[in-house]
Amino acid sequence: MSDAYYTLKIAGLTRRLKKFPVSDSLDIAAFIFFGDVELTEACAKALLEKCPDFDYIVTPEAKSIPLAYEMSRRSGKKYIVARKGVKIYMDRPEKVCDVSLTTQSEQALYLGHEDGDLLAGKRVLIVDDVISTGGSLKAVKQLVERFKGDIAACCAPIAEGDAAERKDIIFLEKLPLFFK
Repeated sequence: MSDAYYTLKIAGLTRRLKKFPVSDSLDIAAFIFFGDVELTEACAKALLEKCPDFDYIVTPEAKSIPLAYEMSRRSGKKYIVARKGVKIYMDRPEKVCDVSLTTQSEQALYLGHEDGDLLAGKRVLIVDDVISTGGSLKAVKQLVERFKGDIAACCAPIAEGDAAERKDIIFLEKLPLFFK
């Protein structure tokens, strides 16, 4: 049964991640912040130590929200969420689309001018939970650039699969893909 889990050591902690099938030939190990305050705090602290100076954090509406919150709390910098849907309070929302490994379908991200306009000429740290194919990251970058923000860095606790070879991201640990 140990084959159903992967042991990850990250930010001084150890977690057993359950593996889930993404396709007939591929499993991924689920790295999830929800409900794990200790993991969220440790990863936020470790990432902030590796990241350059920034003015704002932007994160996609996903499992990375607790991490962005904790990084915001620790740094004193505002975090902004690129939403998966248009909300009534959004002022003229901008839209970009991406395809994520975990959702396996196209999804849109939106950012309204009430938050987006704050980014103009500012250093923006893009925060995600896992960078794999880079689809979500690409979409958030496009939103930040649309609002004339300067991307200080892109970071995540985990670089999954080939993403660990990228030189344009900051991450704490590699997570393999499990091919059957």
